[in-house]
Amino acid sequence: MGAVDYIAKPFQSEEVIARVETHLTIARLRSELAERNRQLEAANQPLLDSVGDGIYGLDIDGNITFANPAAMRLTGFSGDSLIGHAIHELHLFARWDGSPYHFIETGIYQTLKQGVANQSDADVFWRQSGDHFAVSWTCTPIKRDGEVQGAVLAFRDITQRKRQENQLRDALSEVERLRDRLQAENAYLQAEVRSEGRFDSIVGESPALKAVLDQIDQVAPTNSSVLIIGESGTGKEAMARAIHDLSARRDRPLIKVNCGAITPSLIESELFGHEKGAFTGAHKQRQGHFELADGGTIFLDEIGELPLDAQVKLLRVLQEHEFSRLGSETAIQVDVRVIAATNRDLVDMVEQGTFRMDLFYRLNVFPLTVPPLRDRREDIPLLVAKFLSDQARAQGRAFSRVSEDGMKLLMTYHWPGNIRELQNVIERAAILARDKVVPIAPHLVDSGIPMSAAPHPGEPVGTSVAGADDEFVTLAENEARYIKRVLDHTGWAIAGKGGAAEVLDLPASTLRSRMKKLGIERSA
Repeated sequence: MGAVDYIAKPFQSEEVIARVETHLTIARLRSELAERNRQLEAANQPLLDSVGDGIYGLDIDGNITFANPAAMRLTGFSGDSLIGHAIHELHLFARWDGSPYHFIETGIYQTLKQGVANQSDADVFWRQSGDHFAVSWTCTPIKRDGEVQGAVLAFRDITQRKRQENQLRDALSEVERLRDRLQAENAYLQAEVRSEGRFDSIVGESPALKAVLDQIDQVAPTNSSVLIIGESGTGKEAMARAIHDLSARRDRPLIKVNCGAITPSLIESELFGHEKGAFTGAHKQRQGHFELADGGTIFLDEIGELPLDAQVKLLRVLQEHEFSRLGSETAIQVDVRVIAATNRDLVDMVEQGTFRMDLFYRLNVFPLTVPPLRDRREDIPLLVAKFLSDQARAQGRAFSRVSEDGMKLLMTYHWPGNIRELQNVIERAAILARDKVVPIAPHLVDSGIPMSAAPHPGEPVGTSVAGADDEFVTLAENEARYIKRVLDHTGWAIAGKGGAAEVLDLPASTLRSRMKKLGIERSA
């Protein structure tokens, strides 16, 4: 019977019979229990076989004691290869990237040691073939009398779900990228609206300007790079805007970048963007100007200020139409037209080694030279009218024109700051003007910049303030004559109401100082 029982001597037959009956009963119950277990297993086996999830029975040490067909199908192991082997050795020896995964770190181990159910969607199971699949598992402890005896592990392949999640994550990232791009483009467009009135159009009819506009008509419809060359304040940005507006890219943004206004350490991040954590302070991914300009035009002003390392990446964009964000090796394809501008001698910079020769030739496909204002003086009256109209609108006032003497002064000045300087002079004069006719005091156009850029005598311009002989004079001589005319008008009264200082809108002390410097004295 498999059991030994001892009866003390002397023994009674009744006692023997009772003991035998007890053992027979125990044996019968054990047989019935075993049969019932076999029946339960037989009844449950079809369910275990048909379920799509893999199911393992585990002992207290993590060894597999049972495996359903789905488990074998998912892992590629046969029953003999599974039963009696530790699950960690078969499936959980490494993470998805191949790095070691110690069994003590897994939630399955925690279930066996602590008796607490666990689940995870972050692991992978390795197959017999050597590849792996993303797995979602649930581990439930089996207890007897409060003691953990083992566990049931149910798992399923979630590779497709993970793939869909990754696709959704990528789609959301793309939506976020497009949102950021649209927000940035919107900010640029709003800035464009706010800046309207500065150089919202190209004003002038001079032959020098018309020659430039003819060139713009020729190059605008193409995708060629353009290098705009000209002094500061000549309107290079307005030329770039005209090229963009006349091109097929007009409905895409024109992104403007002043290379000289960006810290050298940040120029690459500004142009090409950066990944989160690429450098200190990079708390989130950021698109650069080239990404924002995709499909449109980028205007790189002051291109001569671009550091050499950034020149290399710019050259790559021009050659291969791709770049990588700072902190990333992923190439981003872009379709961007490049217009660059400079007031520096790039050829000289190439010879000095501060500007790449190959980049210069890539940018200099179509050079466009913008004439300085002193070479297109015929346009000064038109520009003055434009800027005066802008000031009338900005100040809510009515201005009719600049005074005749003021216009003569504007026509003879050498304008080292070009159109921008003229615009500033008109703005100051309009602020100081008391009537609709705006006077231009000589000090308003006294920039203090040497007249090395002044035209040579005999250059055709409008009527000279010097007199009927149309000869040019120095600015100091011109200012002295103007002040004398004002003094003659006021009877040489300097201070007080109606005095020359009031007419010129200068403090009396300043006017006396200028008179002394210019040698202005009243004739006897």
